[in-house]
Amino acid sequence: MVQGRKPGGQRPGGQRRPTRARTNPPRSPARPNAARRTGAGGAARRTVAPQPRRLTGRAIVLVALLLGLLLAYAYPLRIYLTQQAEIARLEREQADQAERIADLRVQREKWDDPAFIEAQARKRFMLVRPGDRTYVIVWDDREAARVSGGDQGAPAPEDETAWYARLWSSVAAANERSER
Repeated sequence: MVQGRKPGGQRPGGQRRPTRARTNPPRSPARPNAARRTGAGGAARRTVAPQPRRLTGRAIVLVALLLGLLLAYAYPLRIYLTQQAEIARLEREQADQAERIADLRVQREKWDDPAFIEAQARKRFMLVRPGDRTYVIVWDDREAARVSGGDQGAPAPEDETAWYARLWSSVAAANERSER
């Protein structure tokens, strides 16, 4: 017959079970019982800790917020960089114009000098003062080649007619074609 136990772990008849001296150290409450036990003489079985979730709701909201800020600042940043490039280009143009203005002022100061005007008139238009003798040296390219001993380095002969003669001949040729 099976004897039942009374509540509180007592045996029938009021006898208590004899206590044994513990040979094992007290168990830690932080470690589960299943991890301490060995099954059928084998090694202790370890449990795997649960992996935390990679993306939480807060992380998703933070990423979305950062993405929104990035998109919000992208267009104004592009406009800012475009304007900075435009400002740099305009400053370069302004510096170039200031340099050109300085060159033109120097030229204007030269033209204010009567000696410079006279030198330019003599050089460009072959004008002379009354009483001056003018010598025009005509240098034939063929003669220069013969004197130097060959055609090496001799410049090609240019058209010897004056510009106004060439202009008039082109007008006359155009007139002849239109009459035909």
